Amino acid sequence: MQLNIAIISTGKIATGSLVPALKAQPDACLWSVYSRELSRAAEFAKAHGAQAPLAAYDDLDALLADEKLDAVILASPDKLHAPQAIAAAQAGKHCFTEKPMATENSDAQAMVEACQKAGVRLGVAYHLRWHDGHRKLQHMANQGGFGEIRHMRLMWARQQADDQNWRATPQVGRWWSLAGVGTHCLDQVRWFMGPSCGEVVKVSSVINNAVWGSPHDETAVLALQFENGSTAEICTSVLFDAPRRMEIYGSKGFAECENTLGAEGAGTITTHLGEFKFEVRDPYFGEIADFVSAIRENRQPEVPGTEGARNVALLLEAIGEG
Repeated sequence: MQLNIAIISTGKIATGSLVPALKAQPDACLWSVYSRELSRAAEFAKAHGAQAPLAAYDDLDALLADEKLDAVILASPDKLHAPQAIAAAQAGKHCFTEKPMATENSDAQAMVEACQKAGVRLGVAYHLRWHDGHRKLQHMANQGGFGEIRHMRLMWARQQADDQNWRATPQVGRWWSLAGVGTHCLDQVRWFMGPSCGEVVKVSSVINNAVWGSPHDETAVLALQFENGSTAEICTSVLFDAPRRMEIYGSKGFAECENTLGAEGAGTITTHLGEFKFEVRDPYFGEIADFVSAIRENRQPEVPGTEGARNVALLLEAIGEG
């Protein structure tokens, strides 16, 4: 039986990544579309072949009232995730949300509780977990291939032309570089290090917003410490371009990932053993496939709401608001 899934918001991430990944699923389809502007929803639905008889909405409650709709994908701005996810849960729809899943700890917890109460699945979109090289490295780490992981370092920066980005304003966002890419870096660090190093117990940060005077982070430098004493550092920025790098250092080896952070599923990886081979494939397909499987198998998605909520807590702690 086909799963009918709606896309909430019609921005770049929906058009370029989420909808193509959804349409590539053999047992799910793009069913309907929500946008604040009905004409935009209709245009998007037609362009991407949404299958519902009535496929375009500018009223979220009306979309959620469709009995044939099974789930929603939230591609909307950060501050809209919580009310939209809670509404979806109350309507009995499974929910997959873009990251970060919320901008307040209380909102993240409310999303988790609403989905638990309704008996629906809540997944969070950390597509880098489905980069084939990252998955193989993480398995290697879990098998002790690097010995004890002592440190990780991630750099992800992309220069913006100006401050005309919705993440730079407080209306619908709370972080800029940290929400755009830093939240992914945090997820990678916890995914790799958590199984052997425990939870993050300390966060120190330097936040710069002096270039454009944004209320949000233009450059962020984070230092993390785990329960066992191991450490990690993250640098994100919208002020300059830099190679996208992830490095893993253990007591018996290391890995250097160049340009694997991103949407392409590509880049190069070198370890203490030499070239590390992997398949280049769409990581968005992997995350949507997992969400669809989680619904069908009545299990938690690989990145459940509780993981997303912990990420939100660390983001808030990084800016001194945790």
